[in-house]
Amino acid sequence: MTDSTIIYTQTDEAPALATYSFLPVVEAYASTAGVAVESRDISLAGRIIAGFPERLAENQRIEDALAQLGELAKTPQANIIKLPNISASIPQLKAAIAELQEKGYALPDYPDDPQTDEEREVRARYDKVKGSAVNPVLREGNSDRRAPASVKNYAKANPHRMGEWRADSRTNVAHMDGDDFRSTEKSVVLAKDGALRIELHGDDGSTTVLRESVPVQAGEVVDAAVMRVAALREFLSAQVERAKAEGVLFSVHLKATMMKVSDPIIFGHTVRAFFPQTFATYGDKLAAAGLTPNDGLGGIFKGLESLPEGDKIKASFDAELAQGPDLAMVDSHRGITNLHVPSDVIVDASMPAMIRTSGHMWNKDDQEQDALAVIPDSSYAGIYQAVLDDCRANGAFDPATMGSVPNVGLMAQKAEEYGSHDKTFEIPATGTVRVLDDEGELVLEQAVGEGDIFRMCQTKDVPIQDWVKLAVTRARATGDPAVFWLDETRAHDKNLIAKVREYLPLHDTEGLRIEIMSPAEAMKFSLERIRRGENTISVTGNVLRDYLTDLFPIMELGTSAKMLSVVPLINGGGLFETGAGGSAPKHVQQLVKENYLRWDSLGEFLALAVSFEHLANKTGNARAQILADTLDRATGTLLNENKSPSRKLGSIDNRGSHFYLALYWAQELAGQTEDAQLAQAFSGLAKTLAEQEQTIVEELLAVQGSPADIGGYYQPSPEKAAAVMRPSKTFNEALASLS
Repeated sequence: MTDSTIIYTQTDEAPALATYSFLPVVEAYASTAGVAVESRDISLAGRIIAGFPERLAENQRIEDALAQLGELAKTPQANIIKLPNISASIPQLKAAIAELQEKGYALPDYPDDPQTDEEREVRARYDKVKGSAVNPVLREGNSDRRAPASVKNYAKANPHRMGEWRADSRTNVAHMDGDDFRSTEKSVVLAKDGALRIELHGDDGSTTVLRESVPVQAGEVVDAAVMRVAALREFLSAQVERAKAEGVLFSVHLKATMMKVSDPIIFGHTVRAFFPQTFATYGDKLAAAGLTPNDGLGGIFKGLESLPEGDKIKASFDAELAQGPDLAMVDSHRGITNLHVPSDVIVDASMPAMIRTSGHMWNKDDQEQDALAVIPDSSYAGIYQAVLDDCRANGAFDPATMGSVPNVGLMAQKAEEYGSHDKTFEIPATGTVRVLDDEGELVLEQAVGEGDIFRMCQTKDVPIQDWVKLAVTRARATGDPAVFWLDETRAHDKNLIAKVREYLPLHDTEGLRIEIMSPAEAMKFSLERIRRGENTISVTGNVLRDYLTDLFPIMELGTSAKMLSVVPLINGGGLFETGAGGSAPKHVQQLVKENYLRWDSLGEFLALAVSFEHLANKTGNARAQILADTLDRATGTLLNENKSPSRKLGSIDNRGSHFYLALYWAQELAGQTEDAQLAQAFSGLAKTLAEQEQTIVEELLAVQGSPADIGGYYQPSPEKAAAVMRPSKTFNEALASLS
């Protein structure tokens, strides 16, 4: 590849299907500026296949595109457009493996309880694929997420519906007050480069090496924390009783995809706490059958069908379900509860949805109801309680008048909790976990009990310096206050505060308002300003970056998919993310059922424009800048003309929005005056698309209402998916004429 190459990632679900429709437009338009657009497969299926080359036929093997892009992200040439991907939970991973096996890939099953060296090696390969396998590899820079002016203005002029809030709402957040990750956290700043070793020293005198070597750098912040399982179980049982006593829905909100080791375990303890008698009576039988609460009720209920006592065990679950508090539902029509699948209720998406819907979730009767949102770790749970309290006092937010909360997020080089997966362990025996340096000196230690969850996190110094610089840059560019969401009473944050105070004086901050506040106080401050229509830059760590860049956009814009997400890579390249996946699975289900894709590609349009702009600035390619500028204007027209995908069958869907974007973009290019030759090149296409608008729209609408065959969920057939996503012969021929 060259400096004039854009990498467009192939991912999963609705975004991947939309790519079959939109990428041909991108390739055709980019070619007129001498810009090459290449695709790389970082889908869940692709990552699985790349992990087992020796088991596959030669024509089935593919390169490890994620590893290649990870190396590219460290170079100045990087220009990567990254679409949302599946952060796979174990049930999703198993489903993807099964689909690929059915297609003839000789992949091994996922070993739940590996007993042999071979099974442990297979498990280790799959563990590299599940959870947040993609983002930590590509994010060699910090995050700059904000709502573009055109998107924000459209949201104000066309406010989405917000549920009414009542002062007597009983919806609340519940979190632990001790013995969780936040309260047990210890943190140090390392003085020199080297490596750390993590060992479990058992009370029985044994020593188990948990991680042989973890490379570290001078100035790096290293944390060690433990979630104590006895306290967790006591807390969860108390919340089940609290929800029943208060007459509200019980719901647990975790991040079982990104926190792929710790949170599925916590989810499993939640399932146990809701069904204590069933697990006391039948827990051993369930375990012997390989049915674990960590995978949720869905996996257990399916497995019960083949057990001799399956009916009796299912009856026990049903009895406790009837006796306990009402459970929040994911799909009341199909009986899918909050505890069915660990990846169904993801905190950063589920909590904003609750807040937007009057603080309600859905009950088994498909009715809205107040809920108790259980977020066990207290690190960030308080931010959501602050929002609930604000809505109780002041009512729902008004998208027509509210301000914005853009984010500068510390995430480069696997920063903080999201980089802890390979250093997170369910402790097998009581003892002490010790973190030692390469000279055998003690760095950190934590007393642990059997079943406790230990994790070690790293945050390197160079990303912290870059984060502070980016915060000042955004504050200077906008004039808005910038608030570092850091709590001086938390061990990790205390070390970050010291570094922020060290690095801020290296930049020109004169006239800027830059504050440091605890997350709960920062939330209250930002909410006060947002209700006055004022903007506040949130400067946060990795997890809060994730939470806030769903929370505020969902309230402001109706979705986080409309955010501009730029990652200025530390070594000079650019990573341009296209928004969150959200309800991507439901979109695919609808496409397969009735050939209608509701997915909104606005995030791709926004990312592509800044990608062209980045390329123009790096290479001096004037035409790339024209493509960026005209695409921005075309996107504004798309919004103003209301040509985004509708929710209603019989209206334009994702494919229709791509056609209109192509039309408006061609018209902008034909009408621009900076490059006459480029204008001439697009004048014919603009004329054709305008004249054939009715024909093209009719061709796109004609396919709706009947099932669509895409040849697979996790690995669609390229031929079938392209046929489904490009049904307009007239539009396809017009694009081909430009090429």
